[in-house]
Amino acid sequence: MNWITELLLAIVSGVLLVSNLAGQESPKPLAQSPNIVFILIDDLGWMDLACQGNKLVETPNIDRLASQGIRFTDAYAAAPVCSPTRAAIMTGKAPARLRITNHIPDRPQFTPPNAKLDPAEMLDRLPLQETTIAERLQEAGYATGFFGKWHLAGRGDSDFYPEHQGFDLNIGGCAFGGPPTFFDPYRIPTIKNRRQGEYLPDRLADETIAFVRANQEKRFAVFLWNYTVHWPMEAPEPLLKKYADRKGPGLNDTRYGAMIEAMDASIGKVLDELERLKLADDTLVIFTSDNGGFAGVSDNRPLRAAKGHLYEGGIRVPLIARWPGKVAEATTCSTPVISMDFYPTLLEVAGLERRESEAPDAVSLMPLLRNDGSLVRDAIYFHYPNYAWHRSNRLGSAVRAGRYKLIERFDDDSLELYDLQADLSEKHNLADAMPDVANRLREKLVPWRTETKAALPLKRKVE
Repeated sequence: MNWITELLLAIVSGVLLVSNLAGQESPKPLAQSPNIVFILIDDLGWMDLACQGNKLVETPNIDRLASQGIRFTDAYAAAPVCSPTRAAIMTGKAPARLRITNHIPDRPQFTPPNAKLDPAEMLDRLPLQETTIAERLQEAGYATGFFGKWHLAGRGDSDFYPEHQGFDLNIGGCAFGGPPTFFDPYRIPTIKNRRQGEYLPDRLADETIAFVRANQEKRFAVFLWNYTVHWPMEAPEPLLKKYADRKGPGLNDTRYGAMIEAMDASIGKVLDELERLKLADDTLVIFTSDNGGFAGVSDNRPLRAAKGHLYEGGIRVPLIARWPGKVAEATTCSTPVISMDFYPTLLEVAGLERRESEAPDAVSLMPLLRNDGSLVRDAIYFHYPNYAWHRSNRLGSAVRAGRYKLIERFDDDSLELYDLQADLSEKHNLADAMPDVANRLREKLVPWRTETKAALPLKRKVE
């Protein structure tokens, strides 16, 4: 072989090597991998949809989504407040493991003056070294777009916004826990004002639709994490008038009913566009909430309590999934599932292998979505060692295993045991009547806290 031949072979080998490396950087998703539309509503309670049994609200688009897919009756947010749940979805890790256990930032003024405990220390941002599901989807060639509320960074922490955590486009995501207003001008730093008086859910729907249109020839993953139905209570005037007389069981504030229907209409715009573009059959749609309903406006009954509490009203949320041809229509599932589970589910959907130690607190929901198996897990866990804005909650952890749920309180080490199958409203504490069950669940909870290195509240120093 002469030197010219050797040179040509070297050049060809170099070209092939560069080509292969380029292919590794931007792999194509599997042919069977669907588009993904992940819709997260802020503060939407378990009973805040017509398809969940609320007779005072009108949610035709979400009701139709439920009729076209699966509705989970026992779905849980990872925490009773927003930031920990959002971090759990992004990473597949429990808030206890992430040390993000309250809304960001934790606020000292929420600690009651007569409290026995100081709240546990926590992080006030999602660290960049955490691998997000968006970053993994990018690896599979997905175009990723974020629209709405992020709240995984503190004020001034723009380096921790969605565009630094795996999203090609970020519109609306910042440190805000709620919008200054739902009407343009929004005063949100990551969304440009467009038309005075425009309603924020409609604007985010429009931005989502534009992203879908721009990426319809490839695979896309949309995270539409709406600011609604969080405070302030604002909705278009026609809906405020429509709901003016609808206060009653199922609704504590008529403005909230108007916000729910406006939210439903904005989601309907996105779902209709998927149909118009002939993408609906090739798209997995997930719809859920980040915590239970806010007590001042949402009526969570028959669930006990509301956002900011470890009772069912604070952590049980709506969950609907639609994937034509893969998920059977008009089905329900009563298996307990939790926010972290979305991470391995989306990995599997995208044809990505789950790495060792990735999403350690989660299981894929695919057996339930396909209705061809069950989940290999005997319990789900919650850890809330911080005070909420209402300053009345007692810090604690909780575990649900089967029909039973245990809450352990940190201030006096007391236990609360509830049979959710017989007592969904958690009215009857069975800890004294069923000590064996209570102790069995506590023997699960304590090692779980140790394994996750959960931060605990500290006894207050007496001055």
